[in-house]
Amino acid sequence: MRIVLDAMGSDDYPAPEVQAAVEAAQKFGLEILLVGQQEKLTPMLAEANQSAAAVRVVHAPKVFTMTDKISAGKLRKAETSMAVGLELVKAGEADAFVTAGNTGGAMANGLAQLRRIRGVKRPALSAMLPVRGGHCVALDIGANAECKPEFLLQFAIMGSIYAEKMLGKKNPRVGLLSNGEEAGKGNDLVKATYPLLAAADIHFIGNVESKEVYGGETDVVVTDGFTGNILIKTSEAVAKLMTERLKEEIMATTTRKLGGLLVKPAFDALRKDLDPAEVGAAPLLGLNGLTFVGHGRSDARALVNAIDKARQAVAANLLESLQNAIETRLKNIQTEETE
Repeated sequence: MRIVLDAMGSDDYPAPEVQAAVEAAQKFGLEILLVGQQEKLTPMLAEANQSAAAVRVVHAPKVFTMTDKISAGKLRKAETSMAVGLELVKAGEADAFVTAGNTGGAMANGLAQLRRIRGVKRPALSAMLPVRGGHCVALDIGANAECKPEFLLQFAIMGSIYAEKMLGKKNPRVGLLSNGEEAGKGNDLVKATYPLLAAADIHFIGNVESKEVYGGETDVVVTDGFTGNILIKTSEAVAKLMTERLKEEIMATTTRKLGGLLVKPAFDALRKDLDPAEVGAAPLLGLNGLTFVGHGRSDARALVNAIDKARQAVAANLLESLQNAIETRLKNIQTEETE
């Protein structure tokens, strides 16, 4: 198995990427194609591990930065680490692509290099939300701020397959995020999407509010990218605030500090469960090639976990399952033909 790692993606590139490539290659027995500026990567790789034969540098002279604007010219010239890395997947020289770079850039380059799965109108960025009893797949979380009902239908199908393959959920429950559980609640998008999901070949349980999501009552939650992005960032911020405040309160007095020692293992386990770095990266579902995008602030640990997610997806034949699901589950559903 070969995994491409964009060496120029994270905020602190390329040091975290080089370290992660070496660790992941050793830990998982993979070949890592480290794509980026060879003059920077080769000496760092030699210093990190002289015998890292399973890590191969692929030269890409340019970087798609967090502030870069997406243009047709930039996408046509396959010179950035993103474009070169995705081209390796397209050519069959690698099984998946991982980056901690610009999400919009990953989407645009993915569309330019890999195209979409046949029948998919918009790829969706997904996330694993920690909820009661495990995790919930949330999508879209930022790739598509403006959505149409047929986009959300496809998100639901892809999210269902992802939960099945990556979380081991049989017949996963799919909920539509709304401001009320009743079928008539929600904005125009939610109201128009509801009957499409109800008619689809998925286990649709209806509208769900955030409390049902975090209560573990659904395995997949579907929404537009604008709402989903707010959901995921608010969730991460609240989780960080709660853990920081709890630590402050425990450290406030000697008695609390002593009590904190007794419950430290439980708090450590909770902090690990809430840490986005443990998940590593989110998949862009709907591209015709496995693509995972992590936080710009990813360190080596987060990137190793991202590579692991990509490895699991390859092993589970996720791409083929998504292709088959889109082809078969949309046959009997009439949707508006729009691009």
